[in-house]
Amino acid sequence: MNYANKAWDGLAALGDPTRREIFERIAIRPSAVGELARGLPVSRPAVSQHLKVLKAAGLVSEQAQGTRRIYRLDPRGIGAVRDWLDSHWATAMTAFQDYADRQHDQEAGT
Repeated sequence: MNYANKAWDGLAALGDPTRREIFERIAIRPSAVGELARGLPVSRPAVSQHLKVLKAAGLVSEQAQGTRRIYRLDPRGIGAVRDWLDSHWATAMTAFQDYADRQHDQEAGT
């Protein structure tokens, strides 16, 4: 799987607001399902399902710690999303520069 596909998987996984909230909580501190479920409007089993999607997208990883599983961000999946965005950044900046130049030329009457 190339980085673009991995990036799309990550972006799709983050399309759900509950998953984004779980992702943000894990970004603050690696946590177990019970900790992540506190304060969310969904059940622990639902949080587990969201974690499964985030894990399949490569955005989080899990590690056994006693009887609990601790979830943390996976830099490889996040890196794939960043690489994909970075690959478009230069094009976006060039388009912005062209737009700014055209606006300047119009205002200058040239």
